[in-house]
Amino acid sequence: MLNVAVLVSGGGTNLQAIIDGIDKSEITNTQIKVVISNNKNAYALERASQYHIPAKCISPKDFASRELFNEELLKTIERYEVDLIVLAGFLVVLSKQIIEKYANRIINIHPSLIPSFCGTGYYGLKVHEGVLERGVKLTGATVHFVDAGTDTGPIILQKAVEVKQDDTPKILQQRVMEEAEWVIMPKAINLIANKKIKVIDGKTVILE
Repeated sequence: MLNVAVLVSGGGTNLQAIIDGIDKSEITNTQIKVVISNNKNAYALERASQYHIPAKCISPKDFASRELFNEELLKTIERYEVDLIVLAGFLVVLSKQIIEKYANRIINIHPSLIPSFCGTGYYGLKVHEGVLERGVKLTGATVHFVDAGTDTGPIILQKAVEVKQDDTPKILQQRVMEEAEWVIMPKAINLIANKKIKVIDGKTVILE
């Protein structure tokens, strides 16, 4: 059984996609052990509570230093004996200690086709604003492992989404979530839970 911690900052739509995937057996051998948010007002915490999943708020604002916050976050993850950390719209940079301890066991969803529109400055709605400003015709989402860089870890899955002529950033954001993010995040977790993914020479290989 794959024990998962889902880290979120906002509404938790990707968390909901994971919960639904488990309920529908599209994700097997998996249970969400805890949902953690840096934002006490995140609706994702309410989503977790509705499904009787432990929900914790650990905010950097509540600690005297970032080091103390990082220590508490790591302790909480360890307490729940987590095998995989899922960043589902988590707007806090993980510490080097967490990334090293959970090497190739942290995944993130990014709302673009990496390596386009990723890295510092590109997150949330800003990604879709950048896509429209550049006149890109094809965007999408990427699930990747997290390493010490920003959006630089091995790519697991990607799915393309067409950009339409009359798109606004919010309309495009919604379509990328519906057509790509909510599809590939559950699929990636299922592959990991069933030992269908290996990282070889910095790239992922999906096993038959």
